[in-house]
Amino acid sequence: MEPAGTGIRICPGIVLTLNTVFFMDNQHQFPKDFFKQFKNKEAFHSFFNDLFKQGVEEMLKAELAEHLGYEKHSPEGNNSGNSRNGSYRKKVKTQSLGDRVLNIPRDRNSEFEPQLVPKGSRMSDKLEETIIGMYSRGMTNADICEQVKDAYGVDVSEGTVTNVTNRIIEHVKEWQNRPLESVYFTVWMDGIVLKVKQNGKYINKCIYLVIGLRKDGLKEVLGMWMAETESASFWMSVLTDLKARGVEDILIACTDNLKGFTDAIKGVFPATVTQLCVVHQIRNSCKYVVWKDRRAFCADLKEVYGAANREAAADALADLARKWGHKYRLAIQSWENNWDHLTSYFEFPLEIRKIIYTTNTIENLNRGIRKYTKSKVQFTDDVAAQKAAYLAIVNIEKKWSMPLQNWGIILHQFLTIFDNRCRL
Repeated sequence: MEPAGTGIRICPGIVLTLNTVFFMDNQHQFPKDFFKQFKNKEAFHSFFNDLFKQGVEEMLKAELAEHLGYEKHSPEGNNSGNSRNGSYRKKVKTQSLGDRVLNIPRDRNSEFEPQLVPKGSRMSDKLEETIIGMYSRGMTNADICEQVKDAYGVDVSEGTVTNVTNRIIEHVKEWQNRPLESVYFTVWMDGIVLKVKQNGKYINKCIYLVIGLRKDGLKEVLGMWMAETESASFWMSVLTDLKARGVEDILIACTDNLKGFTDAIKGVFPATVTQLCVVHQIRNSCKYVVWKDRRAFCADLKEVYGAANREAAADALADLARKWGHKYRLAIQSWENNWDHLTSYFEFPLEIRKIIYTTNTIENLNRGIRKYTKSKVQFTDDVAAQKAAYLAIVNIEKKWSMPLQNWGIILHQFLTIFDNRCRL
């Protein structure tokens, strides 16, 4: 130990003595009157910059000593086969202190892999998390660069932001290929269209999304898939992927009225009850009705989908056809052609009806994704679109922390109707 009064130099012009250190109490991490030596904010900031640099460099030296197995100048290092080999300068970006230049120690065999400042890394984990967080909330790369500069005094390029956020792709791959549960009580399926650059021009591409309702009453996004257009054949490949990842049964599937969608579901999960979205069907019907008749037509249509049971709904549809069929035949014909799959929800109690008669659950997810991506009108490639969608999904899923309302009642109803298929 150094004798009392010996100075420990923390940075140029600032010296702590062991005597002063001994006077620190439990409430203060620095000796009394220590801060009086700083005449202005700049001097104080300079002190902590140097303290950070020295502290990190000392920890890196300790890492190297552990890697080599002996301390500097120790005779144990003689003929050890490896030794210290000076250091090299590296500029790193930190969230609190901006850009710092550090001296990174190295060994002669180039085997040393620093953990505190990993090779290939020029940015602190916290700053990377900040950039990813801003990106996930829809900020453009240019806006992120400006915000990081204003808030932390760190210069980052748009290319650096892209490189940081590109690391998300590995997480996307892991998430997309993760094993799933064997049974989902309900799934909602729909697609969201984004503008993506391909072959030098921007085109519409569809991201296919599936939400599953688990045995514990919680929702989760099962995955996302990208294609140029939404089609029943691609949905079949999506369902096949779900099956390959461990899904053995889906009790109820809720979809829009895409041609062939129901057949695609039955082709992979033949026992699944399919329910077409009633809200989609209402919108589809209304597009054939002129504005002056729309209110009266919708009031009569409500008697159909709001009926107490399927028989009453069929009677209401017959009344609707008699009243409006001569004028709006196409609006009514769509209900007749899809009647079985539009009215599946009548087979279930009211609590289950509320969660399956519409795809609002997944449309809310789509709206959430658009909220996070609205500033990114166009995406430079598929990877950029997938990154943005995935990060939006992560943010949205954080809010899905509670089971569906009245889940105890709903679970009992599922068990009563589907029995062993629930696999509890």
